[in-house]
Amino acid sequence: MSKLVTFEVRGAVAVVTLNDAGRMNPLSSGLMQELANAMSRIETDTAIRALLLTASGRGFCVGADLKDFAERSQSLPDGDSLGQHVGRMMEEDGNALICRLRNLPVPVVCAVNGPAAGGGVGLALAADIVIAARSAYFYLPFVPALGLVPDMGASWMLPRLIGRARAVGLALTGEKLAADTAAQWGLIWACVDDAALQDEGSRLATTLAELAADSIREVRSIFAAAETNGLEQQLSLERERQEKLIDGEAFAQGLRAFHERRKPAFKGRA
Repeated sequence: MSKLVTFEVRGAVAVVTLNDAGRMNPLSSGLMQELANAMSRIETDTAIRALLLTASGRGFCVGADLKDFAERSQSLPDGDSLGQHVGRMMEEDGNALICRLRNLPVPVVCAVNGPAAGGGVGLALAADIVIAARSAYFYLPFVPALGLVPDMGASWMLPRLIGRARAVGLALTGEKLAADTAAQWGLIWACVDDAALQDEGSRLATTLAELAADSIREVRSIFAAAETNGLEQQLSLERERQEKLIDGEAFAQGLRAFHERRKPAFKGRA
């Protein structure tokens, strides 16, 4: 892969790093394409059992590449407005990428090494577990700086993670949310010292890589359903999924490990 995104496999963990550090990793068309290529590799390589997403330099991701927008506005197809053009880009690139991250067959850890702004917030929050360096912060400049609305899934994820009042407040004021406060509010899993971020991200991803692939898929599915289910519906869904999983290989392995007083050795992706 080219320099905008690097791809490395460490054991069963794929490490994908945004690597346009000089510009704090904007979501340019080139970077988005390389992220899509990385997703394709992870989807097809069954030896990969977890993803660690992070970035190089002093920032995680500043969101949209506004310089790219300005250049594109000078060469739009006939009859196209800039808004229509960007809308198509969002549908084909950004929105598709968020959906792919949320639906990867492996768990995703995001290690936010510095500021996450604009679409970079949505990109980070698409992971299953998010940790951030103490110097990092989350910033939604859409309304106060650009007269736009949050995108890359941020408007869906934020109120579910921290509540409507805080989500709307962050969007309207554009105040920067420090990593330690983000952890206190429940936006992210943990805030760690800057020097410990990559080691902690690797540790978490390696731990998740050892889990049963079917269980990971079911956990994602059941928590997604809980967003709209009533209690009785959710109880019924829990029973259905537990019934299936108890008859599966992973539970049998876990039960044997329990009786033998050892750590279970779950199989990876089929």
